[in-house]
Parts: sequence; C-alpha cells; structure tokens
Amino acid sequence: MIKRALISVSDKDGIVEFSKKLYDKGVEILSTGGTAKLLRNNGVDVVDVSEYTGHPEMMDGRVKTLHPKIHGALLALRDNPDHMKAAEEHDIGLIDLAVVNLYPFEETIKKEGVKLEDAIENIDIGGPSMLRSAAKNFRYVTVVTDPSDYEKVISEIEANGDTSEETRRYLAEKVFQKTAHYDSMIASYLTGGKSEHIIVEKLMDLRYGENPHQKATFYRDKNGHNEASLDKAEQLQGKELSYNNIMDADGALSLVREFTEPTVAFIKHANPCGIATSDTISDAFVNAYEGDPKSAFGGVIAFNKTCTKDIAESITSKFFEVVIAPGYEDGALEAFKAKPNLRILKIGAIKPEPAGKTYRKVSNGLLIQDLDTKQIRESDLKIVTKRKPTTQEMKDLLFGWHVVKHVKSNAIVLAKNGMTVGIGAGQMSRVDAVEIAIKKAMNREDNSVMASDAFFPFPDSIEKAAEHKITAIIQPGGSIKDEEIIAAADKAGIAMVFTGARAFFH
Repeated sequence: MIKRALISVSDKDGIVEFSKKLYDKGVEILSTGGTAKLLRNNGVDVVDVSEYTGHPEMMDGRVKTLHPKIHGALLALRDNPDHMKAAEEHDIGLIDLAVVNLYPFEETIKKEGVKLEDAIENIDIGGPSMLRSAAKNFRYVTVVTDPSDYEKVISEIEANGDTSEETRRYLAEKVFQKTAHYDSMIASYLTGGKSEHIIVEKLMDLRYGENPHQKATFYRDKNGHNEASLDKAEQLQGKELSYNNIMDADGALSLVREFTEPTVAFIKHANPCGIATSDTISDAFVNAYEGDPKSAFGGVIAFNKTCTKDIAESITSKFFEVVIAPGYEDGALEAFKAKPNLRILKIGAIKPEPAGKTYRKVSNGLLIQDLDTKQIRESDLKIVTKRKPTTQEMKDLLFGWHVVKHVKSNAIVLAKNGMTVGIGAGQMSRVDAVEIAIKKAMNREDNSVMASDAFFPFPDSIEKAAEHKITAIIQPGGSIKDEEIIAAADKAGIAMVFTGARAFFH
C-alpha cells in the first residue's frame, strides 16, 4: 500500500493535481524546497524532508536528501527481516512512492552563451540518487520521473491502494533510461564532445532488415526532437514495417519537410523519383507521380498536407508500399481498405527539420555530423552568367535545389513548373548523372532547369544541358574550372546561379 510519498520535482507540470489526489487518499507527503512551498500554497499539507531526517538543508540546498532516512526508506526490502529491523532501530519510515525529476541540465546547456558555472549548478546529485534507489527497489517502491505517468499511477492507487508490480517495473525502466541519458549529456558537455553517449529506446522489431535474412529493430533516439517523426507515427493499417520501409519513409518525410506549399514525394530505394509542389495537394500528387511513373511503382509516398479521398482512390489503383501524411480524410481511410497490406502512417503536422545530429556506423566506429538543415533562398544566390534567370526559372531552380539535397550523390535534378522531370542519382561522374537525368526526362527536358549538388568539374555537363535545351542551372560553384563552366553557359545562353554551399548526400 502507498502510505508515504516523497515528492521533489523541478518540472512542476501536473504535480499539484497529482499530489492533491494522493493527499485525499491519506498518503503522507514528504517534500523539499520549492515543491513543498508550491504544494502548501495549494492546500496540500507536506512534511519537510529536513524535519523528517532531523537534518537541515544546507549548502544552498545542495544537501537535503542524501541521508540514510531517505535512501534506507527507499532501498529497504520489505520481506527482509534484517532490513525491517534496521529501519525500526534507526527510525526510518518507509517511502512507498518517489516522485522526482531532475534539474534542467539539458535546457541550461542549450542556452546561448551559457557559463560553465551555470551548467555545473544544474547537475542534479540528489535527484538521480533517489531515482536509482527507488528504481532498484521497484518490487516495493513506485518511482515516477515523467509527468505523463501521473494519471496511470494515480488511477491504480485510487483503484487498489497501490500500483502493480508490472507498472513499477515499467516506471523503473524509464528511470534508468532517464538517468543514463542525463549522465551522458553531462559527460558530453564536460568533455567538450570527446565522450558521446547515444541513448536509444526500442520501439519495435521489424519484419526484417535490408534483406530478409537480416534481423532489424527500430529504436527512438532519446536525444531526438519532438517534431513529427517516424518514431511518433501512428500506423493506421497495413503489414508490419521493414527496415527499407522506414528508411524510405524517412527520406520521403525529410524531403517534404523542405516545403510549406502542398508537396508530394515518391521515394524508391532511398532516392526521390518524383516530387512536385502545387497550389493543391491533389495537383502535387498527380505531378509528382508523372515525374517518373515507372520508378514510383512499389515505392513510398509522402505528403506534407492531408491526404484526400480522391488521392487515396488513385493510390489503391496501383502498387505502393507505404503512405505517410500529416492526416487523412475519413473517405481516404475507407478507400485505403481496398489495399489492406498497404502501410498507412499518420505523422501529424509537418514542420521544417530541426537541427540535430546524424549517425552512421563504420567499421569499429561511428560518424556523427550535423543534419543538413541549411536553407538556400533567392537572396543567397549569386548570378554568374550574362543572362539572369526568369522569375519562373528562379522558382524552379530553388525547387530543384531543395530536392537535390535529398538525392544520393553525385546528384542531378531536372525540374520544370514545380515538378521534377528527371533525376540522376548516385553516379561516380557528374556527367553520367546528367545523362541519366536527361534519359529519365523522356523528352520533357526542354525548358527545364538543372540542379547539381556539387560543382561541375568540366564543361561537358553544361554542353550536354545546352544540347537538350535546359535553360538554367543552380550549383554550388567553387571549381577551379568555374570560369570555363560560366563561359560554356554564356555561350549556350544558359542562366546560372551559385549557391556557395554544397549538398552532398551519401
């Protein structure tokens, strides 16, 4: 039974309501500092920890819970006679529930210009110690560190006077995940990145890996953002997800995040094969599919706006693996039932990719880099040719640049009127990527624009573009042959702009 609770939290969200319900059940509440003051001000009687231990808080509150009467009360095994005898001899009243969260170290170090002494002051000592003691003894002690668990815990206490052992173990698991993550942040900060600890949480086993003979698991990055992402997606129907499904769905989601206007992307084997923006999501869908219908077969489709019934009916007339969207019309979900194996993922409101890290395993090591969230706008571009892009060309150049960032390097994208007409991906030479993009365009390359993820080392790609009546090019610039490249563009009457930034994607 829950008879005594210790409540000491930095995050006060929901704690007053939770504590009142405990108090109404006759639970004695021990508390500290600001938490105790808040609860008293809201009509909840509490016993100060200093009164309970017989020792005052000291050293500006740094020392208050590091005491045998706290940790003995949390760690005592209720079925161990020696433990119970020691508790009685030393006047240790058992604590059945610990509600503790930690000083906001992570939020502190994210502040611009934070000082070392401020970061250190926000390293919690007593909090992790209490959490670990309570979690270690989960057979008897309930420990809560996440406010989202308050409702579950209080519901069980109101119904049964205690929590189930299953719930206590679940809560203990969350504690050790939390403290591991907390310590990893401190280690990374104090070592200046010399020590990196990546904490992940298992979400699900997958059908298989890249190939059926490989096992695979999907984990959530505990350092990740809270924006719409695949770890938070709700699967509304369809078969279990595979490794490749998630890889392609993530690539598609990353691409449509680039745009605020209605946008649809088709992804196949980690590469875009058709992308379009338009005034309506329906037009964007049609244009994106027309970008490369042959390659779109069996692929993943991502929307950055709600998927409509008409689109769903069109999707079910063909074969695709996964659909991902912020939401779906009721009629769309009904239409999708015609393809019960089709995986339908609801992702929530899609916003631009927040800053973060990417990780890639290499032999006996790990590569970590910043996400490429750099946005290129018209004001960033340098026009280097005699002819300036027209208004429509400029619009398509920027569209093409947003897309080429998500195509495996070497990458070339041909775009026209807000849709891709040809994509050349993953080639060892840039001119080969140009030739493949032109081939994929199927004679639609006339009056299109070209986006290149890196500079052109030779004029041959420009000459090929001119031969096929491509009218404008966007590229980073920076080649030792830039003058020759610009001269070739001028000779062909092609407008060219430099971004000053490369967009390799390996």
